[in-house]
Amino acid sequence: MFMKSLKTLVAGAALSAGIATGAAAETIVVGGKNFTEQQLLSAITEQLLEAKGFDADNRSGMGSAALRQAMESGQIDVYWEYTGTSLITYNKVEEKLDAAATYDKVKELDAAVGIVWLDASSANNTYALAMRKTDAVEKGLVTLTDLAARVNGKGDLTLGSNAEFYARPDGLKPLQAAYAFDFGRSNVKRMDSGLVYEALKNGDVNVGLVFATDGRIPAFDFVILTDDKGYFPAYALAPVIRAEVLEKHPELADLLNAVSAKLNDEVMAGLNARVDVEKVSIENVATDFLNSSGLI
Repeated sequence: MFMKSLKTLVAGAALSAGIATGAAAETIVVGGKNFTEQQLLSAITEQLLEAKGFDADNRSGMGSAALRQAMESGQIDVYWEYTGTSLITYNKVEEKLDAAATYDKVKELDAAVGIVWLDASSANNTYALAMRKTDAVEKGLVTLTDLAARVNGKGDLTLGSNAEFYARPDGLKPLQAAYAFDFGRSNVKRMDSGLVYEALKNGDVNVGLVFATDGRIPAFDFVILTDDKGYFPAYALAPVIRAEVLEKHPELADLLNAVSAKLNDEVMAGLNARVDVEKVSIENVATDFLNSSGLI
């Protein structure tokens, strides 16, 4: 009788602490892409799930296409995706849609392959082209139209870009087509995303492909050139999860939506800056965020 009462007491304590009963029996595989923001979100998700009683396996550091394939094949259970990436890259939708319509469309299309979009955050990590502020002012460049005119007129600017954007269907070539200019192959320096910021800061390139929520933009005194033709789609950040996993563990929706509700451009840029500028570890930044946000 004593042992039975003890077991009941332990079970009740576990439930009152918000621990997912039986969750540890199944590992939730957390995916992520290969840049700071994604690695941060993967760490945040991993730590949150483990705090709530799940076993979590963090497999961040993947390319977009490989990560999507891994989710569709059941190797990845949950990760954070961008609405514009799903719309254009995965679903091949060429129609220009606003942020709300983009979310609704990818939610509908991805449901057909067993992927559920949870609540979108207020963070919109769209691609952007940036310059050193002093260089942009000196050259009189404010918009992408200004940039196009400069490239067409003098052809003296170099671009730092990651290899993915260089080749992807919503990447460099269609951007140049939309603004009617061409850097020329010899003026495009392909490198890892993280190295673009250092190359731009050091003057090794004139223009850099950046992510709008990256903390190094204000820290390094960069300025984003205004996308005055509205080329870049909305890249709202949201958790996506396999429908099969969500069906087994419906409580995951509330856990991940609570994280999403805490994220906006300013918050995300601040988290990114702690890693890329202040050199705090991803794990520590993730822990600090979860604690300060009251999520764990």
